[in-house]
Amino acid sequence: MNDKATNKLEVWRKLTDSSTVMVGELAQNKQGVYFQYHTEYLQKHHNLSPFNLSFDNSLQLAPNQPHNALHGAFSDSLPDGWGLMLMDRIFRQANILPNQISAMDRLAFVGDRAMGALFYKPVSSLQETEQAENFSIAELGTKAQAIFDGQTSQVLQALVNAGSSGGARPKAQLYLNQVNPDQCSITAKPDHEAYLVKFTSQQLSLGHEEGLCEAAYLSMALKAGIDVPQWQLLDAPNKRGSTSNKDNKWLALKRFDTTITANGTEGRLHLHSTSGLLDADYRMPSLDYEDLIKASSILCKSPAAGQAMFRRMIFNLFALNQDDHSKNWAFLQGDDGQWQLAPFYDVTFSPSAYDEHATAFAGFGKKPTLKALQKLATQANFSSWKQAQLVIVETVEAIQSFNVISQQLNVKQDTRQLISKQLGRIYQDNKILLQG
Repeated sequence: MNDKATNKLEVWRKLTDSSTVMVGELAQNKQGVYFQYHTEYLQKHHNLSPFNLSFDNSLQLAPNQPHNALHGAFSDSLPDGWGLMLMDRIFRQANILPNQISAMDRLAFVGDRAMGALFYKPVSSLQETEQAENFSIAELGTKAQAIFDGQTSQVLQALVNAGSSGGARPKAQLYLNQVNPDQCSITAKPDHEAYLVKFTSQQLSLGHEEGLCEAAYLSMALKAGIDVPQWQLLDAPNKRGSTSNKDNKWLALKRFDTTITANGTEGRLHLHSTSGLLDADYRMPSLDYEDLIKASSILCKSPAAGQAMFRRMIFNLFALNQDDHSKNWAFLQGDDGQWQLAPFYDVTFSPSAYDEHATAFAGFGKKPTLKALQKLATQANFSSWKQAQLVIVETVEAIQSFNVISQQLNVKQDTRQLISKQLGRIYQDNKILLQG
């Protein structure tokens, strides 16, 4: 990028067999950012964003909002929260203020380090390549916590290179060594698997128990018949640097946008958030489960997808996961153009300040009426309300196992009691949905 703004980028896609294809070009002028598909991609591949991009070689201008003048499919490659903060610090070190940086500059900085299958050329000159082959996950995690807690302004380059995912919580995209999980890499290597590792901080709502509580919620969701990412808990280092801390755990989620070929190389699936797909602003309530259910059925060409989304909706309602904004829902596209729901992610105990969900239930931010849920069940392709109620009962029963599951994961008693009390309140608020 040097001293010049990024005005043109090539968009590339990595396929599941690890080969790469050029998708098209992005170009920016005073009118905004334009995208044009490459002719060969049109002939052999499939639309990245069926609701918002025309699958032809026309010049397509991105809307000004809600993705900072980018098309939703490419905005999904940019981080928010944690990753954005790390990126801004690198720009500041180069004497560039964040308000001088365009979304195109940010895409050039991300390069090939985004979640999903898309990557961008040429890469910004500000993006540095870490020379060391292996890193200690303990070192990365403690440095991330120090940055998040405001204890240091120094940015570890490896964290920047691994920090392109969204959300405010400190995290890193890493390849964990399957023989020695404490060792990791920021690039794909033999005997390593791709994970998103979420670190903890006392500044977070649940402090250092964030990872444990999310693991409990993932366990409940799986019990409820919901597809969730594979996960493991890593021992966080204690104050002396040893990784024998039994109380503090980091949650490592196996990445579902990566594939491993027969010869061990890494391929990718195209990942598209609902925010990007529907041009829904994730910063404010802008989505309804009615939209999500309908989009799932249409995009995945399957009534089962709508029913799966209904089940996830019920889980969020009764489990008090109110941070269910449009970036916390996503779809995966294979090389054949077929779409599927991404596994259920960022699912944890997260009550909002106003006790309302970011995604509404047929217009209700909380306590949806029986009539509203029946409308959503019809939208989700259930043959009857009775069939939908079976899903509600199964999901609620799984959530009621929170105390047992969290105890098995060594969540502290005070935290268990706090969450259990809130879950009991939400059950009382919505139990009519099981009786109607």
